[in-house]
Amino acid sequence: MENFTFNSPTLQLEALNISKAFFYPVFIFLLFSYLFIIIANVGIAAVILLDKSLHQPMYLLFCNLPLNDLLGNSILLPRLLLDMLRPRSELFISYYECVVQAFTTHVFGTTSNTVLMIMAFDRYVAICYPLQYNMIMTNKMVMKLTASAWGVALVLVGILLGLTLRLNRCRTLITNPYCDNASLFKLSCESVLINNIYGLTFTVVLLTGSIGSMVITYTKITVVCLTSNSKSLNSKALKTCSTHLVVFLIVVLSALSNIVLHRFPQYSDYRKLSSILFHIVPGSLNPIIYGVQSKEVQHFLFKWFQSKKVLPLL
Repeated sequence: MENFTFNSPTLQLEALNISKAFFYPVFIFLLFSYLFIIIANVGIAAVILLDKSLHQPMYLLFCNLPLNDLLGNSILLPRLLLDMLRPRSELFISYYECVVQAFTTHVFGTTSNTVLMIMAFDRYVAICYPLQYNMIMTNKMVMKLTASAWGVALVLVGILLGLTLRLNRCRTLITNPYCDNASLFKLSCESVLINNIYGLTFTVVLLTGSIGSMVITYTKITVVCLTSNSKSLNSKALKTCSTHLVVFLIVVLSALSNIVLHRFPQYSDYRKLSSILFHIVPGSLNPIIYGVQSKEVQHFLFKWFQSKKVLPLL
């Protein structure tokens, strides 16, 4: 007969299945990835805040992505790196810490999509209604869009975790190297039908809304560009929209790979790797893509480095 421990305050994490030959390369990769994410995202956010020429709705809305990447990766990677150095028998986490980690992880994934949706709206207004852009995208509108992106994520994920917290737990093993909602409700011996229905609905609505908003806005942008004879408008659309689309595709493909692998338990090791890369890949590439594509950001960095070279000579 199976032994159950009801509502244990301490849970055990399942370690990453890494062979000894690859342990140090993987550890170094994760460590340097985290350091790069911190430096790159703090750097790009600082550039936008310091350079007044970048105080435009597009860049102010983009600042939500570095903040989200910093939050999501800071909750996951430091703990994951420490756990890799511990013996498997000592991989314990308190239930409340596990809930916080799961909540933050899902907020990270949800906000990645909602922020990109409001950024798509900004590009739509800028290209389809350029004369009314400044009247529509006011500071108040930027604040409303930002609050809605985070508010929707917090409410949806709050309900998701709330449905899990109501369950009694009879198991203690988290079948993942970090905590997420699915791993938490699998600890229960009660019916999790409601959790599965809401979780599936949540995922479908989020991805459908995210992908749908991109299709609609970019279809209208394409129509405007094709019917316009303005080379400057088409050039602006190509530059800003291509950057936004690349970031969106990175987030969606990372999320879809993780969702698909969840349906195949036999590929649990690949699922664990995919779930970690879901945090690392967007967090690493977002600041690079926007930094490389933006002439304003490049100009600010060029002036900053030039001043650093001149100052020692003075």
